[in-house]
Amino acid sequence: MDRVLFLAMSGAKQTARAQAANTNNMANLSTTGFKADLNQFRSMPVYGEGQPSRVYAMSERPGVDTTPGPINTTGRELDLAIRGEGWFAVQTPDGEEAYTRAGDLQINSAGILETRSGYPVLGNSGAPIAIPPFEKIEIGVDGTLSVRPVGQAPNVLAEVDRIKLVNPDGAQIFKGEDGLMRSMDGERALPDANVRIVSGSLEGSNVSAVESLVKMIELSRQYEMQVKVMRTAKENDAATDQMLRIT
Repeated sequence: MDRVLFLAMSGAKQTARAQAANTNNMANLSTTGFKADLNQFRSMPVYGEGQPSRVYAMSERPGVDTTPGPINTTGRELDLAIRGEGWFAVQTPDGEEAYTRAGDLQINSAGILETRSGYPVLGNSGAPIAIPPFEKIEIGVDGTLSVRPVGQAPNVLAEVDRIKLVNPDGAQIFKGEDGLMRSMDGERALPDANVRIVSGSLEGSNVSAVESLVKMIELSRQYEMQVKVMRTAKENDAATDQMLRIT
């Protein structure tokens, strides 16, 4: 009985973890540039004294779905979306470089270009982009950022910097707990001149509401089945005790 109970218990626990990951995806249906977490189950042997004669279920996140989300036009000059593959390079609070597809940018009180979450956007030099006072700002398809300084003629544009756009191998990056992507080897990705952006637009989440809802129902049924197996194991154990008392 203990073998059945162990398998059902571990299965129920890992199914609950998978449901939590799926719920997190659903909660980010409307999050700009969000990439869905993938999830899979696999059996793992239980190691100990002697041979591993038992297994347990394990839920794990093998990676992230980097499929581009839909691009929605906003008309806001600091809203940017990447067309196709690529990432914006940003600076984390610990000074490291990370990557995101969230292009809802803003300029803070110090004149630093940053994401809506407060991460400074990096230029090709690897430093945060500082923007001087301006009357108009333009961002080219290659990330070149130009402004019309205060008091200058309408036809005067000064190039400030170029947003660092990268396109690292998807197998060499991972998502951190803050939702940002990072290089597995800790190295900074090189700028990629082939990455193109769309101004006045934002990329939506790539989470499919229908697929996530179906997955939620599927995991709920799996959990119920595993709980039922545990209940059946308990009933069988009680029946066995009753038979032993009779004999």
